[in-house]
Amino acid sequence: MVLVRRLSAERHTAGQVEEHCITMAEADTMCELIVKWSAKEYLISLPRSTGTVMCLKKAIEFNTGVKVERQKLLNLKFKGKAADDGLMLSALDLKAGFKIMMMGSLEQDITTVATAPENVDEVINDLDLTEEEIALENREEYLAKIGKRVDSYEIKMLNEPRPGKKLLVLDIDYTLFDHRSAAETGNELMRPFLHEFLTSAYNDYDIMIWSATSMKWIEEKMKLLGVSTNQSYKILAYLDYLAMISVHVPKHGLLDVKPLAVIWGKFPGVYTSKNTIMFDDIRRNFLMNPQNGLRIRAFREAHLNRDKDRELLYLAQYLKDIAPLEDISQLNHRSWERYRPSKKHK
Repeated sequence: MVLVRRLSAERHTAGQVEEHCITMAEADTMCELIVKWSAKEYLISLPRSTGTVMCLKKAIEFNTGVKVERQKLLNLKFKGKAADDGLMLSALDLKAGFKIMMMGSLEQDITTVATAPENVDEVINDLDLTEEEIALENREEYLAKIGKRVDSYEIKMLNEPRPGKKLLVLDIDYTLFDHRSAAETGNELMRPFLHEFLTSAYNDYDIMIWSATSMKWIEEKMKLLGVSTNQSYKILAYLDYLAMISVHVPKHGLLDVKPLAVIWGKFPGVYTSKNTIMFDDIRRNFLMNPQNGLRIRAFREAHLNRDKDRELLYLAQYLKDIAPLEDISQLNHRSWERYRPSKKHK
């Protein structure tokens, strides 16, 4: 017998060893996959002929600790739809080293979120980075990655850029939408004043949505929230996780980030560091362009907080106040709540 994955002796019982063992004959037809989750990669090996999607999920739970019911395997598709749990891996015709993007939270993290103090300002799992650690923008290896994204990635365009408008780039999960809580309708999980915020911002900014999920999920969420059909504003484009790059920070390891230079490279002379701002609930997503990022407070536990959350109303005013400025990258967006426009810009 051989183990599917090298396991530390202290972690597995006799039952777990039996569950994660295969015969030598089966090892010749192993399906080796890479699961990306929480800025880490996990090698999962399963028998191609007898392994199912559920077997894969159980192996992922064993390796990451994320329970099967909390896993979202974003790009594991069969005939254009999410692969069913009972589907054989052989039917998916996955190549060796195929990378699966997973979303999911550990039980202890969910418990922490559920019991977090109401006024906690820092986002869970966000980073406390030094200046040295965020000086990544001009590293050659990352510029090369960005160049590849500019050349190969196709932004999903919905409308045309408008001359003279600045650019607002928005995250979705916990920024516009509580994607963890249960509800009967999307409106129950939508951040308060979302449509008022987008309507106000649209006067001065073209708006792009950039989420670390798949394009299908972005489209579904925008439809669910009524953003894609709203007549008061228009979304310029969508970007998904494929537009992101990985960077290495000594203290925190490998991290996936959203480099705005991908957008700037796609729209040379139209959008630049001077006229772009990004809202995201996790600061690490704008490590490559910290001067353009504003970390919004995460919107969680929608049922408890939707009657008192006013973040988008205040940010709508901030966007309006800074819109006349020629270079908004010179602002300290961490202090956005204290910003007051000068008289000449009123």
